[in-house]
Amino acid sequence: MGSVLVLFGVLGAVAVLLAFTLLRRGNRATENADGLLIEQARRVQAHNDRTSFSSISAHNTPPTMGDSYRS
Repeated sequence: MGSVLVLFGVLGAVAVLLAFTLLRRGNRATENADGLLIEQARRVQAHNDRTSFSSISAHNTPPTMGDSYRS
């Protein structure tokens, strides 16, 4: 029983520490927008990759080897 209380105590302390950290740094202004621009570029690249390499685009092409590989 004691170990369960210790476990919940540690989990509660971690939760309080995380909440405190997030609330403390939540209202600070950024010095520049470089991070936001990098994140936006990565998001656009990820979107393009998802559309370019989707299952439909990969499997909607005719086979290059034909049916001869099934023999």
